[in-house]
Amino acid sequence: MKTTLNSLARRSFQVLALSALAASMAAAQTPGKLKVGLMLPYTGTFASLGTAIENGFRQHVTELGGKIAGREVEYFKVDDESDPSKATDNVNKLIKRDQVDVLIGSGHSGGAMAMAKAAKESGTLLIVPNAGADAVTGAMCAKNIFRSSFSNWQPGYATGEVMAKKGIKKVVTITWKYAAGDESVRGFKESFEKGGGTVVKELSLPFPNVEFQGLLTEIAAAKPDAVFTFFAGGGAVKFVKDYAAAGLKKSIPLYGSGFLTEGTLEAQGDAADGLFTALHYADSLDTKRDKAFRLNYAKTYKLQPDVYAVQGYDAAQILAIGLNATKGDATKSADISAALGKATIDSPRGPFTLSKAHNPVQDFYLRQVGTKENKKVGIASAKLEDPARGCKL
Repeated sequence: MKTTLNSLARRSFQVLALSALAASMAAAQTPGKLKVGLMLPYTGTFASLGTAIENGFRQHVTELGGKIAGREVEYFKVDDESDPSKATDNVNKLIKRDQVDVLIGSGHSGGAMAMAKAAKESGTLLIVPNAGADAVTGAMCAKNIFRSSFSNWQPGYATGEVMAKKGIKKVVTITWKYAAGDESVRGFKESFEKGGGTVVKELSLPFPNVEFQGLLTEIAAAKPDAVFTFFAGGGAVKFVKDYAAAGLKKSIPLYGSGFLTEGTLEAQGDAADGLFTALHYADSLDTKRDKAFRLNYAKTYKLQPDVYAVQGYDAAQILAIGLNATKGDATKSADISAALGKATIDSPRGPFTLSKAHNPVQDFYLRQVGTKENKKVGIASAKLEDPARGCKL
């Protein structure tokens, strides 16, 4: 009897030990929460951009049931303040303090450059959902760095193609003197001059200065056929209103990178009516995919989505595609890169792929402002791929 009891006890112990071991192995194989670090503008000129990007990102995660590749998503947030001088400290808070698995940011080109440098040094996965700094998917390209938005070169180049095809010959450019403005103008000049046009004057002012009057006087004196501009956020609102108030809108057509009128139409009012811009999204795409996205976004956030929301949404799509290929492991950059190199992202903007440098290859739409919408009126440039100058992958 005693032997039988001892035998039963040993069997019970073995069963319990095996159960504990199985539970321990299962726990070891189950990845923890996916730590997503959002470094976006939540205050200042570009605050609305940061909110829209985060909303879009969260929307797709919600569609996935709150998990990406089986991992519950946990968010960590830092305000990038649109200040490049603070970008390194801010991104290191997410990498070193919060130990995030993936970085999403930034809104500002200077901030994105600092994030890219930190991502290359640490090996942290980075997806840029807005900032267009050419070098991020150019000279600073890496297997762990991706973009869901655009390069600054792209919308400028697309606008230059449109203006050259319209027979415009003499143009003045005006922008903020920083990476986004400089690179957008360079893209514009490349295609516009290739099409036979001439840039007669390049005007700029420091970011985020919005005292435009002196420069508007120079435009009037130069008497160009048209003006090309890059401004965004609050600066775009003031520039469009000042341009119209100065009487220039009636005599010198204004064209811009699409950010001139993106998310700004309510504030710009009648001053924006009729303006042409080029961008990779428009308010009237009228596709099943975009209609569903816009309806869900409006229901969730009580707001109409814009390109920034789309870019945030697609950053989550890119992340999910990459991590599904690695069973949730964000450190396997080569495998993530290989999976995304074969993927087509089913975006509200229209399907797009990623170039070898990890920048979207996408259509740019010609848009015209009407009834408080950026309406698609044509294709400015189809499947436009950034040249990724300096990228060695």
